[in-house]
Amino acid sequence: MKTIAFKDLDHYLGQTIRIDGFVSRIRDLKYVQFMIVRDISGEVQVTLEKNEENQKWNELVSHLTCESTVKIEGLLAYNEKVKLRHMELLPTSIEVTSYSEEELPLQYQDAHSALLDTRLNYRFLDLRRQANQLMFQVQTSLVQGMRDFVLQQGFIEIHTPKMIGAASESGSEVFKLQYFDREAYLAQSPQFYKQMAIAAGFEKVFEIAPAFRAENSNSYRHSTEFTSFDIEFSYIDSYEEVMDFEEDLLIAGLRRVKEQYGKPIKEVFGVEVTVPTKPFPRIKLADLYQALKEKYGFEMNYEDVGDMNAQSEKLASQYAMETYHHPFLFVTDYHASKRAFYHLRKHGVPQGYDLIWKGCEITTGAQREHRYAQLCQQASEKGLGEDVKFYLEFFKYGCPPHGGFALGIDRLTMLLLETGSLKETMFLFRGPDRIEP
Repeated sequence: MKTIAFKDLDHYLGQTIRIDGFVSRIRDLKYVQFMIVRDISGEVQVTLEKNEENQKWNELVSHLTCESTVKIEGLLAYNEKVKLRHMELLPTSIEVTSYSEEELPLQYQDAHSALLDTRLNYRFLDLRRQANQLMFQVQTSLVQGMRDFVLQQGFIEIHTPKMIGAASESGSEVFKLQYFDREAYLAQSPQFYKQMAIAAGFEKVFEIAPAFRAENSNSYRHSTEFTSFDIEFSYIDSYEEVMDFEEDLLIAGLRRVKEQYGKPIKEVFGVEVTVPTKPFPRIKLADLYQALKEKYGFEMNYEDVGDMNAQSEKLASQYAMETYHHPFLFVTDYHASKRAFYHLRKHGVPQGYDLIWKGCEITTGAQREHRYAQLCQQASEKGLGEDVKFYLEFFKYGCPPHGGFALGIDRLTMLLLETGSLKETMFLFRGPDRIEP
């Protein structure tokens, strides 16, 4: 007999069915036993009278512990007295598929009953909480909406190596590892390899994969391993086209989430999912500095001039809502010293942007430098030599003008659901002080 998902039980009233799930609660009364059993989609009440016919099952339930898993067959009956969906399962067979110990190390139903570090230590229990399970259903919907969009646009999905022979991009903040008799590194991003695909004539590529950053940061939005949604595409005339594409991508993903989970997100997280409109507002960095100074009295500290920092990002979002009535803001015209060497420059200005959402940067995108001689010069200016030699080879034999960006899926989910920390959003968080479980 096929297991029925609890969300579909309304279609099976009056029928003999099978369910599988966790035991959430047990009430063992004088004449009857009640169990609340759950799966990821909902709960159902199991009602078992105490009588001679049920003696075997009564004894089993008497010794059952909450969080054990069960397989139950029986008649699904309507009962208006049952508060939980006005239905109950009257069992004819109960099988305990696993027993849980009596005392849980974590009361996972209440997120405030334990410190976050304790919850992360027992993440397998913490993830049983409804909000956490909904979070990953939402994340799946978001990624699927964006994936479907890029596939409709003719993109090719690639899978690039995560072990590389030279330190990528900046030459710093990489994890070293032993690769047989030589040193290797974990990739910070697929940037070099997705550009290799462009040089190979793939034209439009994307990848959804892990990336690694050896940043000793303990902020709410950083982690040492995260999931990145990377985009790169050819034959562009301006980074404006990259921004246009990202607008469409985010709209597609957020629209999918709103359609599938808008109501439960509002109920569980108290967040209204908003599908943004085009175009997203755009502002040059210097103009933003001026606006933040005039409106909020904010001045960028010396070491961050030419770039953004956490405080300016928060104010930028506030400015975007107050000025443009829009949750997103593109910021352009960063200083070359603050941007990667492979960003194309015009009159010394990198042709790229950051995208700010809900007070946080979610993307750095750009038109790439595709001309070999210019790329070599810019790499040299950054002091990069042997580390990027293999990458520069991609551009020796012709490469189309192209651009792209990357979105951190975990950070997007954090901002979408307003959880306040990547530790809450990631399936298993990795940071400077956490490598387990």
